[in-house]
Amino acid sequence: MELGIGEVARLTGTTTRTLRHYQQVGLLAPSRVGPNGMRSYDAAALRRLQRILLLRDLGLGIPAIAEALQHADEVAALQAHLGWLRAEADRIGRQIRAVQRTIDSIEEQEELMAEDMFDGFDHTQYRDEVEQRWGAQAWADGDRWWRGLGDEGRAAFGAEHVAIAQRWAQLRAAGAAVDGDEAQANARRHRAWIQAGWQGHEVSPEALVGLADMYVADERFAANYGGTEGAAYVRDALTHLALAELA
Repeated sequence: MELGIGEVARLTGTTTRTLRHYQQVGLLAPSRVGPNGMRSYDAAALRRLQRILLLRDLGLGIPAIAEALQHADEVAALQAHLGWLRAEADRIGRQIRAVQRTIDSIEEQEELMAEDMFDGFDHTQYRDEVEQRWGAQAWADGDRWWRGLGDEGRAAFGAEHVAIAQRWAQLRAAGAAVDGDEAQANARRHRAWIQAGWQGHEVSPEALVGLADMYVADERFAANYGGTEGAAYVRDALTHLALAELA
């Protein structure tokens, strides 16, 4: 499979100028350039472009995209993106159903509950669960921090987690030991990301172990790491980091 630059631009909703720019900055080289200067892209180039567009949609700039492409193998990166896309699909699916219920209620002249109308529109769907697990103050602090990040800050926070998940998938695929230097470096990065989400509050070894166990026990978390087996790898690496600090 090989497509010309115009066809690639049409299929991806981007422009030929953008594709040429990606080549200039070293993100995406065409697989072939014809005598007339026409750029063509084979299957490998198209897969790389897919990853670039996914990372761009997360809010990453050119330097961050280049780094992510350098440090994650293709399958590991796509697995991490797939987890994120499934979560987004679930959220968007709830929004679609909410809007359809609104249309039905108008046509049938029935009253619609506000909870049904705004399902999937906000992260507050997790409020009851957070308050039950960690208390009302934890929810209030987290909600204030999340809203205060702004669109760019929220995108950057999400992009960092995708990068961490990509690295976990890469390490697991390479057979890296959970107590090895590479896995433990990513474990420290993971804990720093958690701590950022906790508004800078310390993530104690005990808390880290509890969160690591949750990654396996809760399928919603496990999906971020390629399922139960991937989540177990993350859990074991984070647990090793925590136990090393307690020793």
